[in-house]
Amino acid sequence: MKLATFKTAKGASYGAVTDQGIVDLGRRLGNRFPDLKALIAGNGFAEAVKLLSEKADFRTEEIGWLPVIPNPDKIVCVGLNYQDHVVETGRDNTEQPAIFLRLAESQVGHLQPIIRPRESTHMDFEAEIAVIIGTPGRRISQADAWKHIAGYSCYNDGSVRDWQRHTVQWTAGKNFAHTGGFGPWMVTANEIPPNTKMTLSCRLNGQQMQHATTEQMIFKIPKIIEYVSTWTTLLPGDVLVTGTPGGVGARRTPPIWMKPGDKVEIEIDKVGLLENGIADG
Repeated sequence: MKLATFKTAKGASYGAVTDQGIVDLGRRLGNRFPDLKALIAGNGFAEAVKLLSEKADFRTEEIGWLPVIPNPDKIVCVGLNYQDHVVETGRDNTEQPAIFLRLAESQVGHLQPIIRPRESTHMDFEAEIAVIIGTPGRRISQADAWKHIAGYSCYNDGSVRDWQRHTVQWTAGKNFAHTGGFGPWMVTANEIPPNTKMTLSCRLNGQQMQHATTEQMIFKIPKIIEYVSTWTTLLPGDVLVTGTPGGVGARRTPPIWMKPGDKVEIEIDKVGLLENGIADG
């Protein structure tokens, strides 16, 4: 099942994406589950599945896509999690995952513009797999980690590189408003069994810039869940952004920066394709 958050002239809602269009689950289930995060927290997937055969309320071209989870409690990102990316940065491998946080304001949905801030022209792309937490937990073992996943989505961890490099902390360069693409939907975890190899790629204006599989992750998804849940409670709707492979624009000669008018696509073979244009802020 594909679940998305969207907006129309009537406001924001969430729904199931089918071959016929979008079934508005917010209209049907909103009294119990007012948003997608609430549906996940309330384990409302079975009720959503029963509605998949209903007539679609909207064609996909009639809605505006929002970040899959617009209101997560936390967005936890992993840096330096593919060996080729570690090599291209000239850094050493870390014994534990390198973690930074994003804010909800930093996200945009599918087909919405990623905003290059007026303070910089060093806007970079990062193709990543997003893991959405379903079952809450603290100190989750790797053996139990898969049980806590609600689904998967595409993520573009858009980075303002010069601001990222102001200090050894990356927060500033990762949190300008509307710089991270998240979508178009989440595919529920029952459709992607544990340990499934997923392929992710990034294309800028049609040219492939990044390509890797989850087999190349240094820290696999269960390890990330175990590590992060050791120091914070993972809640339904929390987003884990699992790292980018090599090929980022900053490490090319000369560097390649995203600019207004560009189109960037993040594709995960088992999930879908996230597309964003680039605009000036």
